[in-house]
Amino acid sequence: MLIACLAVAGQAGAREAQIDPARLASLVDDAVARYALPGIAVGVVVDGEVVLRHMRGELRAGQGEPVDAATLFKIASNSKAMTAAVLARQVDAGLLRWDDPVVRHLPDFRMADDWVTREIQVRDLLIHNSGLGPGAGDLMLWPSPNRFTRSDVIHGLRHLQPRWSFRSRYAYDNTLYIVAGEVAAAVAGVPFDVLVRREIFEPLAMTRCQAGSWSRDAVGNVAQPHARIDGRTVVVRADDTTIPDEPMMAAGGLRCSLDDMLRWAQVWLDASGDDSEQAWLSQAQRDAAWTAHMPIPLSPRMRAWDRSHFSAYGYGWRLTDVDGTSKVSHTGTLKGMYSALTLLPERGVGIVVLINGDADEARTVLMQALVKQFTGAAGSHDVAYYAGLLAAERADSDASGSGARGPARAPTAAETANVVGRWRDPWFGSVDVCPQGDGLSFVSERSPKLHGDVVAVDGRLQVRWRDTDVDVDAWLIASPAQGSATALHMAKVDPDADFSYDFEDLAFVRESDCR
Repeated sequence: MLIACLAVAGQAGAREAQIDPARLASLVDDAVARYALPGIAVGVVVDGEVVLRHMRGELRAGQGEPVDAATLFKIASNSKAMTAAVLARQVDAGLLRWDDPVVRHLPDFRMADDWVTREIQVRDLLIHNSGLGPGAGDLMLWPSPNRFTRSDVIHGLRHLQPRWSFRSRYAYDNTLYIVAGEVAAAVAGVPFDVLVRREIFEPLAMTRCQAGSWSRDAVGNVAQPHARIDGRTVVVRADDTTIPDEPMMAAGGLRCSLDDMLRWAQVWLDASGDDSEQAWLSQAQRDAAWTAHMPIPLSPRMRAWDRSHFSAYGYGWRLTDVDGTSKVSHTGTLKGMYSALTLLPERGVGIVVLINGDADEARTVLMQALVKQFTGAAGSHDVAYYAGLLAAERADSDASGSGARGPARAPTAAETANVVGRWRDPWFGSVDVCPQGDGLSFVSERSPKLHGDVVAVDGRLQVRWRDTDVDVDAWLIASPAQGSATALHMAKVDPDADFSYDFEDLAFVRESDCR
């Protein structure tokens, strides 16, 4: 036993000796410079100790308020592991079982298939195996704000048609995490925001994290989302004075600071059996969270960059291997806000990246470069190296011309005759495709930002959205194509665009003529 302890201590000392905080900080600075990021907070934990806190930029570009370790960021889908942990705590307490049918706790819950309704278990809500397409129902969540409630989202699931058999494959979803949050709330008898504060934030001293409705000014130090528009970095989707309790809370609506997320990383990396943390969550539930419950296809990039051999989803976590060591991680993406948390449990390493800008590529290359500092493949694998690899991928994608905006013109009356009217989808609600001013407009009743102009492109009808928050145009497809249409469908102009624009899941039927 003494030899084993000395060996572990020696490994820890060797890791500490190799850590170069200045090198880690320089990678962050390189990413900020390359991608003109408005604000960023990055932290690294090694063997339970925070070895790096590095912040750059501002809460609002040009306003002079600096980002610090207490700044609140939207962590988006990094909320999912917290929702799963709330349920895991309830399993520990004997309040529910992972294999409980969902309808045991939410009797009115329904999926489109009655058999799936009966058979879907609490565990299934967390592992993206429902048979629904990627992002199914996300138009009830984004773009926000909108007029959907959590009850609307859960009720809408019964109208979403599956693409595949239940439990047959992985397809990422958000809506079932909302169901998971409501299961936990029903079991506890309190709203989910109260529950996540009680079960996660308070016992783990994650003192800045926020859930539900709260006051922006009372809490203070809140990063605002940004986007690049016409070559300028500007605030988009700025917070009002009161942050609303949005339906997506359990799927991606929590906010935390860098220090909070570093604390979250420490709790999950602690394999020493610390009494307080073992009391918070048992080893059995820690193991369950990091068990490969659902295989995920291994991408060519993962093979090439990380020499990965497997990929899977646990309870709120993605699981894989990188350079021969295990990796547990998740990312979070909302308009103008990006987060990433990566844990290397066998190395005792946790890395947090929080950015208040549209930073998909920046997050990818920075996290990749940071991880390589701990997996024995640092060398020239820096921000510039991975940016170059992505540039090559992008060049190949651009060459295909996918999603490019073609020249548009005003459609003729004959071209639009069969789409004009009021239409209704059973989960999304009513839309008007009606004359407005000199043209034809698409207006959603329950999602105000889905308001666009109908144009003709290459002989087809397309909706181009007016709000800059909505950056994926859509085709309008009438059925039948000729004569008086009785059905209306939509599809992303760029089929590779964000799957949360799940236009393909809409099935409108004619409700009436324009008012």
